[in-house]
Amino acid sequence: MLRFGTDGVRGVALTELTTEYVTALGIAAARVLGNGTWLIGRDTRESGPVLRDALVRGLCARGASVIDCGVLPTPALARCSARHGAPAAMITASHNPYGDNGVKIFAVGGLKLTDEIERQIEVELEHALTEGSSTELAVSTDGRDELGRYVDEITSLFPAGMLTGLRVVLDCANGAMSEAAPAVVRALGADVTVINATPDGTNINARCGATYPAAVATVVVEQQADAGLAFDGDGDRLIAVDNTGRVVDGDRLIALGALQLRSEGALTANTVVVTVMSNLGFHHAMRDAGITVRTTAVGDRYVLEALDSGDLAIGGEQSGHIIYRHVATTGDGLLAGLKVLQRVQGSGAPLADLAGTVMTTYPQVLINVALADRHPRIADELAAEIAAAEQELGDEGRVLVRASGTEPLVRVMVEAATDASAAEIAGRLADLVRARFG
Repeated sequence: MLRFGTDGVRGVALTELTTEYVTALGIAAARVLGNGTWLIGRDTRESGPVLRDALVRGLCARGASVIDCGVLPTPALARCSARHGAPAAMITASHNPYGDNGVKIFAVGGLKLTDEIERQIEVELEHALTEGSSTELAVSTDGRDELGRYVDEITSLFPAGMLTGLRVVLDCANGAMSEAAPAVVRALGADVTVINATPDGTNINARCGATYPAAVATVVVEQQADAGLAFDGDGDRLIAVDNTGRVVDGDRLIALGALQLRSEGALTANTVVVTVMSNLGFHHAMRDAGITVRTTAVGDRYVLEALDSGDLAIGGEQSGHIIYRHVATTGDGLLAGLKVLQRVQGSGAPLADLAGTVMTTYPQVLINVALADRHPRIADELAAEIAAAEQELGDEGRVLVRASGTEPLVRVMVEAATDASAAEIAGRLADLVRARFG
């Protein structure tokens, strides 16, 4: 049985993530989170409509009523959840290839689920899979106007005409941001070029978007644009490129955001939240700027929990999940992109200068080791070897070995003062993982 990973459940569509499983998940979710009104959204994958129907069957089998919001970004659905005061489910596999799909569930208010709620749903899911359910198609209400509300809400967060004079390239990953992002950025006055915004059900994330920023970088350089914004398939992640075509990752975007909020007197407790994946250079930059860094496990829901525990303003992940907590409940690639464009416009400095000086990135090597079986506690099992590598690196590096929460992989990440040192130690640990667990 598929279980919750870093962000919802995810698997190969219609083989691992079957319609029977998704219907049972709907039943389980309604049992735990309530059988009132539910909101459903999806990204542009060809498997989305059939999985939506399966989810609606499960929810309605428990007496819930469903509003089908159609194709819209995950952060838009989270806003719908907060507006309606209702739980929600997003059918998406985020940055994964089109053949995968998944379900992200939000509690009332557009909040990610806690570990305890996920465990409760998994218990009910096992019961639902055993019991079976009706195969009759249930009825949902049309809520496709929610996309327009999201566009209006995000636009209203910024001054009218804020981006006038900027040239911006948007890479929508042939995903859920394909309509919303161009509409908002144009409404704020930018000269916009849009690429990869013609989804056909199979081209989501295909050599485009946040996982392939080379596509938007090429166009930025060709058009001499001020910046490029690349989203992932469901729009909750952002990777930017500066005016020279150089990638600006989540660490740099969060650092810029934290400094901007502090200048506005809005960086609550003078603290920013990141995960263990953030670069050592980020920590050094924030230390030098006098900003406290709070670190969490991988997953934007853990970032959100830390933000809420201290009423903190900003946090996120190197991969591009960035949460401006006082205006959003989850990572929003479009909101994060607008924040950095606002910084560019307000400073008068090119993004290359802003991003290039905000931090120094330590060389980082990440090796993904595919194994036949999952090893969720692999860091504990390799504790001695990891400690030895960390001692070798000292204060000028760090090691992270963890099982992926979304794929059958073990991720070995090493940062060091030099590329050669990072590569050598990462390769050594990856070989150890293969030898011992392969």
